[in-house]
Amino acid sequence: MPIRILIADDHAVVRQGLRMFLSLDPDLDVIGEAVDGRQAIQLAGQLNPDVVLMDLLMPGMGGVEATGIIRRDLPDVEVIALTSVLEDNSVIGAIRAGAIGYLLKDTEADELINAIKSAAAGQVQLSPKAAARLMREVRAPESPEALTERETEVLRLLAMGQSNKEIAHTLTIGEKTVKTHVSNILSKLNVSSRTQAALHAVRIGLVDSLPDRD
Repeated sequence: MPIRILIADDHAVVRQGLRMFLSLDPDLDVIGEAVDGRQAIQLAGQLNPDVVLMDLLMPGMGGVEATGIIRRDLPDVEVIALTSVLEDNSVIGAIRAGAIGYLLKDTEADELINAIKSAAAGQVQLSPKAAARLMREVRAPESPEALTERETEVLRLLAMGQSNKEIAHTLTIGEKTVKTHVSNILSKLNVSSRTQAALHAVRIGLVDSLPDRD
């Protein structure tokens, strides 16, 4: 089954360009386009995409608020934030809201496609600059519940950049079981995304650093 993608951007030319790039890969299927955050929430609920490409700066409801609502209501839907500049504070807000990562709007087509496939597979990958900035800006979980030994191992592998399938293979368990463990990890750490959980893993020394997307 191809990866189902929803594009949310208020500029028609950006949506058309993204659709054109993504249509070149048979593993990807753009199933909808939204012009603002409110429509992105509506379409996400109707279409149940695997990944939402979310522009952060849109009129009306922006991408940060929409990301938080989608991640709250549809936890299996991953969101990738789109931004013009890394320094945009909206990126930090998007990660806090539950986005699995970010892409700059001048990203090359191949990198865009790889990032979407990584997000759909549950992989956390950040550029070194982004990881360093997020470590400074995204707050650590407050009073997180203790993880079980198995959950800790899943978190470590997640933070190392392994996909759900790879974690399942490493631990000799099913992918559905991995997803259940990840859901429990996010709940216990009181965070909204795998990226936040991975940053926590770095903070507590479970891994040295996050995998490099560059």
